[in-house]
Amino acid sequence: MAILQLTHASILNSNAQLLVLPVNNAGVVLDPVLTRAKTLFPDNYSRYHRACRDGSLNVGSCLINKRTREQVGLGISSNGNQPNYIANLVISNHPYHPARTRWLTAALIDLQQQIMPLIRYQGIRRVALLARPLISGRPRDIVSNESTTVDTLPLDWHADTLPLLTEYLQDLPKLRIDIHLPKSIEL
Repeated sequence: MAILQLTHASILNSNAQLLVLPVNNAGVVLDPVLTRAKTLFPDNYSRYHRACRDGSLNVGSCLINKRTREQVGLGISSNGNQPNYIANLVISNHPYHPARTRWLTAALIDLQQQIMPLIRYQGIRRVALLARPLISGRPRDIVSNESTTVDTLPLDWHADTLPLLTEYLQDLPKLRIDIHLPKSIEL
């Protein structure tokens, strides 16, 4: 059973073996933390961007990338807090579109299926998930939609996103998952 822990700490300073970064399938990164991750992990970004460009990355999927380690120069990390894997969780079809329930659910199921072999055979025990792209900046009551279906509304953190994360990630064995929240969200 996984242990889910909410934190306000920076995800880029975590000692996680796997970083989970919510992205879109347009290949455009607007979040400041994702932009910083783009420069820190260029191998992950180039693979993600290539998959977006050739159309092989669908909304509701997950692209896990094993990082290549730099062997020379300033890129060598001796502090051991660099992730071994980065999971690109595709939760939206455009950087300005919020995540939808069906997209997040499908992406979490795909992540769950891909992470099981990493837990069993690669010894992954610590995961860090960036939650800011999963949180809509617009409250539900202000959103104006011509459709009244629940699936077209932006996800609410406490009512939608956190229960989905708990439901699909809690059953993973022997795992600690740190969910990195912005400081505007209470723990």
